[in-house]
Amino acid sequence: MKTVKGLILCGGTGTRLRPITYYFQKTMIPIGLKQKPLLEYVVRLLSFHGISDLAFLVNYKAGQIVNYFDDGSRFSVKISYIHDIPKLGGTAGSVLNAHRQGTATTEDTLLVYYGDIVTTMDLKELLNYHKSKHALATVALASGFTVRVGLADLDRNGKIQGFVEKPKLEKPVSIGIMVLEGETLKDIEQLHKKKRRVDLMKDLIPHMVENGKPVYGYLSKAFWYDVGSTEAYEKLDHRFVDKSLSHIFK
Repeated sequence: MKTVKGLILCGGTGTRLRPITYYFQKTMIPIGLKQKPLLEYVVRLLSFHGISDLAFLVNYKAGQIVNYFDDGSRFSVKISYIHDIPKLGGTAGSVLNAHRQGTATTEDTLLVYYGDIVTTMDLKELLNYHKSKHALATVALASGFTVRVGLADLDRNGKIQGFVEKPKLEKPVSIGIMVLEGETLKDIEQLHKKKRRVDLMKDLIPHMVENGKPVYGYLSKAFWYDVGSTEAYEKLDHRFVDKSLSHIFK
């Protein structure tokens, strides 16, 4: 049985959350009625679903994260910290850095979680789906995403024929969680030889699809929310979050 390693991306500067992130690491912004850090909800969700070996991929204001979570024992998990380095840019670069530091190996199954996402997703079900498909990569998806701006329907001359305010997309969108088999680290190494900054969704997944590798989408109906912008944070229903995720705090 392969070891499942949880890799949490929590090193970004959070420019979309400024000015809040001038003072907070974006994953440490308080949510819920008890105003616990967003990252605590992530950690407790992973722990609830049996993923206890975690690595935080950190950079900006990393001290806030380390001081709060320490070695993870307070949350019944084991946490290691991998500091991003400039020569390995992008989300895939952070994962590759974890590999080079010996934290993520080609023998592991890697559950990569973007640290500004709160969700009720059943991560065990996601992992079981990934395994049943014999996938090298599985991207968690959701449909019905509401676009936060209006969409215009233009004719050839630029005249507006119609306007839809904040429509819902029917096609699935990525929600910032994916499962990667450790051997995909070799693909990231290959991509990194061509450019310094390599992203998971922008570069790695398209590369794997183009090369015919088994990449699957796991469509979930679970609640999820991207807290990564000031507008989104202001609209977050803290009471709903606590009610929906009360089970992970027991």
